[in-house]
Amino acid sequence: MHWNEDKEHIYWNPYFGGFMAGIILIMVFYFTGRGLGASGATKSTVVSMVYSISPEHAEHNVYYKKILGDDKKPMNDWLVFELLGILAGAFFSGSISGRVKFRVQHSPKITTRTRLIAAFMGGMFFGIGSQFARGCTSGAALSGMTVLSLGGFIAMIAIFGSGYLFAYFFRKLWI
Repeated sequence: MHWNEDKEHIYWNPYFGGFMAGIILIMVFYFTGRGLGASGATKSTVVSMVYSISPEHAEHNVYYKKILGDDKKPMNDWLVFELLGILAGAFFSGSISGRVKFRVQHSPKITTRTRLIAAFMGGMFFGIGSQFARGCTSGAALSGMTVLSLGGFIAMIAIFGSGYLFAYFFRKLWI
């Protein structure tokens, strides 16, 4: 943990954060009829970029066409605004507690470049995996568990189980 020169880092209680995430998830189901998820916002962003570069390709592609719909404005999906709100909230929280800094944290045993490459590769694998699973951690696991879906529980076990497994093999990047 890094300390600020003038004060200690102030962190919220993680149990309170988990409780609030659960309350928000239940409210989202109540008001929208579906769960949360960051991969949906990412998918909308990618489809919008493809459509802006090559509209003809996007309109003739079955996958893109399904997301584009008739209005051809996937960036109006509420999940995009959800993700922007998460980013803004994280920045605000970090700002008021003095933790906003541009740095790359890593173990002294690896270089900054190795850390960035490992983070990029991990993000790519997670993004690809979220498409195979038909949702990211929040979409497949948390939203699934909120409605007591067996698939949601299986997704959560698979996510944490594979996380523990891969952590053993990649621990030298962090310790």
